[in-house]
Amino acid sequence: MPALPLIFRLQQRSLVRGILLSLGAFAASLRLAGFPDITQLHGSYWQLVALAFALWGLAETARCLRKKMSLYYAGVLLLLYTDLMILAMIVFLVFYP
Repeated sequence: MPALPLIFRLQQRSLVRGILLSLGAFAASLRLAGFPDITQLHGSYWQLVALAFALWGLAETARCLRKKMSLYYAGVLLLLYTDLMILAMIVFLVFYP
């Protein structure tokens, strides 16, 4: 039986999993808000599911932080700030009138 790729092993850390969860949640939230047509933007409570997936992506990215400061640590910190911006955009789109 072949081993699962690292992205599907939930007990191990994976930056790719965190990034894909966050970006996928952001793309889904934009589609749920009616993004391509700027005149029909609206809030939808289904976007709360996308918000939950974005939070999961943030947690997965945070799990990849190491205790020692390095360039890797700085890169993961930058990804965490990106995840926070994604969360802010999703919250804005949920409560947009």
